[in-house]
Amino acid sequence: MRIKVQREVLLRPLQQVVGVVERRHTLPVLANVLIRVADGVASFTTTDLEVELSARMAVEGAEPGEVTIPARKLFDIVRALPDGGMVDIKQEGDRVKLTQGRARFTLATLPASEFPATEAGEALERIEIDQASFKRLLERTTFAMAVQDVRYYLNGLLVELRDGGLRAVATDGHRLALAETEGAGETEVKRQVIIPRKGILELQRLLEGGEAKVLLVFGRNHVRAELADSVVVSKLIDGRFPDYEAVIPLGADKVIIVDRDVIRQALSRAAILSNEKYRGVKMEVAPGMLRVIAHNPEQEEAMEEIEAETEVAQLGVGFNVNYLLDALGAVEGDRVRIRLRDGASSALVESLSESGNRHVVMPLRL
Repeated sequence: MRIKVQREVLLRPLQQVVGVVERRHTLPVLANVLIRVADGVASFTTTDLEVELSARMAVEGAEPGEVTIPARKLFDIVRALPDGGMVDIKQEGDRVKLTQGRARFTLATLPASEFPATEAGEALERIEIDQASFKRLLERTTFAMAVQDVRYYLNGLLVELRDGGLRAVATDGHRLALAETEGAGETEVKRQVIIPRKGILELQRLLEGGEAKVLLVFGRNHVRAELADSVVVSKLIDGRFPDYEAVIPLGADKVIIVDRDVIRQALSRAAILSNEKYRGVKMEVAPGMLRVIAHNPEQEEAMEEIEAETEVAQLGVGFNVNYLLDALGAVEGDRVRIRLRDGASSALVESLSESGNRHVVMPLRL
């Protein structure tokens, strides 16, 4: 196996696949990248047995073959090499020699036959969507995924394939984020899968936006995302996602309409004096006005009044300020609508200028 390619061209596929390589691993080969050269194409593959990343590039005059090399060492070497030079990677026995100009590096290898192959299985459903829409879907929901929760099914993103498109839902039990592509609202659910956190974050990192397409292929136990020059294969979480529609307070009749930037700035200022552990702020509503209040154990207080379109008389609810700021940051438009039912109910945050994007924040007892 031998390839000779410009340093910048080689760096791109390595950047695309190195993120899945763990510092600690159960099998030595999981620290390696599988390089396979055939028919004028070099492919680079890494895996942690849950997520597999592949990237490919065209190469001229390459010698076919396959080998695995320590992924992070290879990436760090190529990244540290000067721009513009040609990099020569050549397999010699159980070693790989990498050269650029006067720089010489010798890396250990493991046989390609030891590299675990991911079997995506039979394709049950598939959908093609432009990268910009899919990236926007993920950006509006992934922040609400749980991190290492014992309820393992929360440590991922629910993706629903519907007749009208896609819907994504994430929750950590304290807040919920829902976003959908246009027209996906009232259509029949064809397939529902939970993609683990790591697979979603790696996929989100590779999406470039724009009109380029991403093909999503749903199998029984895996999902496969095919981009122009890279592929992400992720295992699915085998679990039952909560009935998220039951926690969306659609019947909340206390409506507050407020400028999005104004309330974000007021909450950010109040957060400075909030309790460092619970990050609690209280929102008090009165006709035409919303008051944001924060206290901390040092008896310090922040209070700010902002204008709001509301006819609600005397209602106060506590929330985690970070969750509110995340929700407000994930909606678009100049103005937002906040719906409440009573002083112990969740808040539903929506944009006035777009539909299909809802965020629920659970109340906090202050």
